[in-house]
Amino acid sequence: MNAQSYQQKNAADNPLHFTNATLLITGGTGSFGHTVLKHFLTTDIGQIRIFSRDEKKQDDMRHEIQVQYPETVSKVKFYIGDVRNFQAVRDVMDGVDFIFHAAALKQVPSCEFFPMEAVRTNVEGTDNVLHAAIDAGVKRVVCLSTDKAAYPINAMGISKAMMERVIYANARVAAEKGNTVICCTRYGNVMCSRGSVIPLFIEQIRAGRPITITNPEMTRFLMNLDEAVSLVQFAFEHAEPGDLFIQKADASTIGDLAKAVQKLFGDTGIHVIGTRHGEKLYETLMTREERLRCEDMGKYYRVAADTRGLNYDQYFVRGQVRTESDEAYTSHNTVRLDVQGTVEKILTAEYVQEQLKLKI
Repeated sequence: MNAQSYQQKNAADNPLHFTNATLLITGGTGSFGHTVLKHFLTTDIGQIRIFSRDEKKQDDMRHEIQVQYPETVSKVKFYIGDVRNFQAVRDVMDGVDFIFHAAALKQVPSCEFFPMEAVRTNVEGTDNVLHAAIDAGVKRVVCLSTDKAAYPINAMGISKAMMERVIYANARVAAEKGNTVICCTRYGNVMCSRGSVIPLFIEQIRAGRPITITNPEMTRFLMNLDEAVSLVQFAFEHAEPGDLFIQKADASTIGDLAKAVQKLFGDTGIHVIGTRHGEKLYETLMTREERLRCEDMGKYYRVAADTRGLNYDQYFVRGQVRTESDEAYTSHNTVRLDVQGTVEKILTAEYVQEQLKLKI
């Protein structure tokens, strides 16, 4: 569903639509924020607020949208601030109807070396955003998480797992107050977003160097930025307090991904460098425990919030008969793309399309 048809449907069926609404995007200068602008700036949304800490990225984005969307650029407002600073977050909330919370530290190696920085942004920053949203009476908040939060083994994933628990805790509080619906989305690798290996592969090929890969047998989910925005829109439309939404996604091995990029840009060879700090052989989008209470909604899974209270007699005396399903939903057991299938998938990424034009 594109943004225009999505808005038309909601205008008729749901009072929480984007017409004349104010949308705040934290971490809005990133790849996700750019794609949201592409989806929404040609619709009848009222205002989009970009909140981030990097004034250079904001200036670049401002000039970019002035060229691409000259008739609607006035709808975009820029706010300098850090989600770690509660006052800065609170100041940007006045008049906001909806929030897409995308601000995060996402690089696995850097979070591994500086774990407290990941905690301050991903955990404490999220708590700041949600408390400010509840205080300001924001209608809906959709938070973006990652497959690395499921069975986490690295600092980035652990911080995102804690972030999710902060989301669910605040969702319960907001539901009791009855004014703000808070939910979460979780997805795998977004092709050509910040930190993606595909731009690195293309750069190495153009320099005539071999592609460097960690482990050719690793598997990773693959989705494009438009799919990431569609998942957030779907969550916005269907969420109950504390829900988690997961998009069903294809996957490929890192080895096949490297071959697919080389089929498009040239074969310069492959050099295996070994696993980096905190990397898994495969990623998990939904745990066994979550799968037990998930709802299959076609293209997406909905994992309902755990609504149990602190009834310790239930946990220590009675317990539960079954607490997990047979298997998690992982990049090993989802649909596995071959090299040609991976080629077709990465061709859906706008960045790859642009780079192929430069090749010509």
